[in-house]
Amino acid sequence: MPTPSMEDYIEQIYLLIEEKGYARVSDIAEALSVHPSSVTKMVQKLDKNEYLTYEKYRGFDLTAKGKKIGKRLVYRHDLLEQLLRTIGVIEENIYDDVEGIEHHLSWNAIDRIGDLVQFFEEDESRIEALREIQRRNEEQE
Repeated sequence: MPTPSMEDYIEQIYLLIEEKGYARVSDIAEALSVHPSSVTKMVQKLDKNEYLTYEKYRGFDLTAKGKKIGKRLVYRHDLLEQLLRTIGVIEENIYDDVEGIEHHLSWNAIDRIGDLVQFFEEDESRIEALREIQRRNEEQE
């Protein structure tokens, strides 16, 4: 199992490859706000753990294992953003909140969150009922 730091890199590499067709050390460093040397060290670690293949000066690509995990990590991130939007968290807080919680949830918890998002999406009146509860609670504060 990858560490939270490894997950951040795998997720970012996956996103860059999906968006651009490749991921460069400089792109990853910029996206994660880290030094390129830190990216190189992590890429070597990810290669050793078979999440990607790395050849010095030639670049790297995710392995099947890395792609599978990358896809699941992106799903987890997107699902948590969707949940926070659904329950009314203000947009400017969502990204940081997701970054703060995503590594601390089990995959079982992620699956149950998926069920909850589906529950809200299947009947708009459920979201309206939640908004009404939120309005009442704000009035009481």
